[in-house]
Amino acid sequence: MGEHSSVDIHAHYFPDAFLKLVASEGGNFGATFDESGGAGPVIDVGPLHVGPVGRRFIDLDARIEDTDGQGVQVQALSLTQPMAYWSGNGEFARRLTEAYNDALAEAHQAHPDRLVGFATLPMQDVPLAVVEAKRLAGLPGIKGVYMATNIAGTELSTPDFFPVYEVLEDAGLPLFLHPLEVIGMQRLRPYYLLNLLGNPFDTCVAAAHLIFGGVLDRFPKLEICLSHAGGAFPFLVGRLHHGWKVREECKHLEHGPETYMRRFHYDTISHSAPSL
Repeated sequence: MGEHSSVDIHAHYFPDAFLKLVASEGGNFGATFDESGGAGPVIDVGPLHVGPVGRRFIDLDARIEDTDGQGVQVQALSLTQPMAYWSGNGEFARRLTEAYNDALAEAHQAHPDRLVGFATLPMQDVPLAVVEAKRLAGLPGIKGVYMATNIAGTELSTPDFFPVYEVLEDAGLPLFLHPLEVIGMQRLRPYYLLNLLGNPFDTCVAAAHLIFGGVLDRFPKLEICLSHAGGAFPFLVGRLHHGWKVREECKHLEHGPETYMRRFHYDTISHSAPSL
């Protein structure tokens, strides 16, 4: 690698094991899987759409070749939409997440100096998510957990999720947050605004809930990364901080939102999966 090599922490990956499970059983839970176009699988689950998933998102040799051309030394692989919350069935979500996380470990073992993984969890079933979070400690190459900015409409600040955060904090596994079902989806459908505006706004909403909901205070060692350079959060944190000063419903915090800026990490604005 040259002097400008880098680490890419926002790199989406769809292993064969995950895709085959969605293709064979996803229809039982509302997913459609279509490979007829020839450019790669297309997955639709309700309002969530992904694809065509091209070769470089599936084949590790193609990915390594791609990263060589980009000057990327290491990639942290992660699952983007539709993630694994959509089935409404904890057992199927468990199988999806186990298949995905095992594939991350296999990718790391195949390319230990080039690929690591951000695991996924079946967050719609917290006891199963806790079990899988604990299992991650035994999987090689797992460096964190990739999670949506809300779980099927439930905010990340709900106490139901605290047992998962406790496991991740104890294990030293950071959370990488990525938008999934964003606010205002109907209004944002034209002009690709679901991505261009919905993603950064939903990231800001999630950060605000983590702050005002007390998650950052309760789990002081839990590291959290906000995707897309923090979305709208770095631009609106001053407004949130002012609200903490003047609004009664925000004054329960000892410290204002600007104090928590350093608790969040941020990736770069662009990443390796623009077409998805």
